[in-house]
Amino acid sequence: MANAKKSGDPNKKAPTLRSTIWLYFSVFTAVILILIWLFQVVSLSDYYEVSKKWKILSAASQISANFDTTDTDSVDELIEELAYDNGMAIIITDWAGNIVAQSDYMGSSVLTVSTNYLLFEYRSELLASDSQKIIITNNNERFGTTELVYGEVLEKPAVGSSGYLLFINASLEPINSTVEIIKEQFVIIALVTFFIALIITLLLSSRLSRPFTNITSLAHRLAAGDYSVRFPEGSYAEVNELAETLNYAASEMSKAEELRNDLIANVSHDLRTPLTMIKAYAEMIRDLSGDNPEKREEHLNVIIEETDRLSLLVSSLMELSKLQSGSSNIQRAEFSSKDFLDEILSKYQIFSEKQGFEFVFEEDEDVTLWGDKAKLGQVMYNFINNAVNYSGDSKKIIIRQINQAETVRIEVQDFGVGIEKDKLPQVFDRYYRGDRTKRDVVGTGLGLSIVKEILELHGYRFGVMSELNKGSTFWFEIKKAPAAPVKPEEKPKEQKKLPPKDEKNENTDTGKSD
Repeated sequence: MANAKKSGDPNKKAPTLRSTIWLYFSVFTAVILILIWLFQVVSLSDYYEVSKKWKILSAASQISANFDTTDTDSVDELIEELAYDNGMAIIITDWAGNIVAQSDYMGSSVLTVSTNYLLFEYRSELLASDSQKIIITNNNERFGTTELVYGEVLEKPAVGSSGYLLFINASLEPINSTVEIIKEQFVIIALVTFFIALIITLLLSSRLSRPFTNITSLAHRLAAGDYSVRFPEGSYAEVNELAETLNYAASEMSKAEELRNDLIANVSHDLRTPLTMIKAYAEMIRDLSGDNPEKREEHLNVIIEETDRLSLLVSSLMELSKLQSGSSNIQRAEFSSKDFLDEILSKYQIFSEKQGFEFVFEEDEDVTLWGDKAKLGQVMYNFINNAVNYSGDSKKIIIRQINQAETVRIEVQDFGVGIEKDKLPQVFDRYYRGDRTKRDVVGTGLGLSIVKEILELHGYRFGVMSELNKGSTFWFEIKKAPAAPVKPEEKPKEQKKLPPKDEKNENTDTGKSD
């Protein structure tokens, strides 16, 4: 089920970047054109009428606020300016219907040609209105136009005043011809817009998809095993980041391939040598020393030693495979640093006696450590074996214990050939083996790879310091055991309010190793 979900329909192809960009751009263009059609064509008449009403009401409000019978000149200027700016006709009459002021900009409005009868009709409707305001949509039969007529009582009759009425008229008819023009323009705009959108989409999609197409082509070469490919950067940060990541992946894959080839070559050599010796000594026993007990025993011992060497190589390969696959579990427990290091160093007494090695142990105070003692022992054996293999003529090896706040740092230092600076980052890599002269000791070349896996499973820090022809120092850190909680019955009553005596020892690291 999981595979089915992941793989999906094998016959269904994902859309290309170019087609996706074209689709989105087309949808975007269509949405814009639809909005233009709705606002500029479909709803233009209604919008124009609402806008015209607001302009009429605004003009009436200004006239009402500034109407003054004692200053007719200013009133004439105001209504003339409003009529011209808003395309409307404005008339002010007295209560009896006599025109007091009117705008010169009259256009084809109904008030221009209205008779006293029509003006009287509007006045009657205005006076009958409870709000003292009217707004009428009028169909001018004479000109076949639709117009808005607005009426408002400016001032009621009073002592010394005959009362005044305001009428404003604006035509709605020009909007129809405008809509027709806009429709024609809309068709042209739509065609031009889609044509421009097509060109932009083709150029944009080509520009965007080109680097990905190139990267895909190079990625196929990388998948086919050509690790020399280099992914070029493009004009976008995302493309550059992808190219940088793929270049790093190609470099790492090339390095892994090289190390894998080295491993195969090294393992093949390590297997071929003991197998050749086993075969040769077995033939010698069969043909020459079968009847000579001393020679036979000597030859059998060689076969046993070479068999042990093969067994060690296979065991190392299996151990490394388990660690890398995660099938090897870490069994953490508490153990003494002194007992741990003494037990390991005792195994190297034979090197001191038979080969003249000098092992110097710079110990520190005994502390309780926390980890898998057996696997951390493997780390120590590999570090010391590595020092023995590459100690050169000095034959002096220092094992150093340095107690720190929460960890114990253990260093293994030799004074041999050392490691080149450019090769230091590769020392712990899988399958890595340096081109250095080794002593005739049992080894597989996989020790430091096993060390790396064990310490990473623990979450412990490790590293190497080296100088060419002056020796190397391999080190790692082991966490101290967590402080055991004090049982309630063992806790003195007088200490309940006192701070802990040694706060440093109570700061337990609960990082990766926990």
